[in-house]
Amino acid sequence: MFLVKNFYYTKIKSQLANIITLMNLEFGIISIILMAKGSFHLSLLFIFLAVFFDRFDGMVARKLNIESDFGKELDSLSDLVSFGVAPGLLVYMTILNKLPGVGLSLIVIYILCGAIRLARYNVKEFDGAFYGIPITVAGFLMAFSVLFSNHLPIMFYVILTSILAVLMVSNIRIQKM
Repeated sequence: MFLVKNFYYTKIKSQLANIITLMNLEFGIISIILMAKGSFHLSLLFIFLAVFFDRFDGMVARKLNIESDFGKELDSLSDLVSFGVAPGLLVYMTILNKLPGVGLSLIVIYILCGAIRLARYNVKEFDGAFYGIPITVAGFLMAFSVLFSNHLPIMFYVILTSILAVLMVSNIRIQKM
């Protein structure tokens, strides 16, 4: 009996960071589904929950010494959904859809830049710094800005989306805290 409990404990412990990463992904997916139903404020809440879980998956992996290439890839895929697709769609569906061609193009570029940034991060050796702003930061800022959509002009969102896309693929070095 003890061996069985110990086996399950060991298995769960070895996958804990991946479970937290999957919670991030789950909240990103739920956010997108809620947008499709028109629940934009609730969608925003789920993006913020994804940020919370994304903050801890890497910390748990390092603390428990369970870092893996699989976990790194899973984290990037989750981040693309939760901080690329979900905030991009949220900004498009609430604001930038008023500029159909430009708005759609900007959101697609934002998401593509997020994918490039994540792929670049995964193939480079980590030296204690990020190159380009992390997609989590960009996604949080995009989502957070929606709270002020009634007070900010549409041009603000055009500029914000453009700047965040460029910053994600830039070579700006940001020391990890």
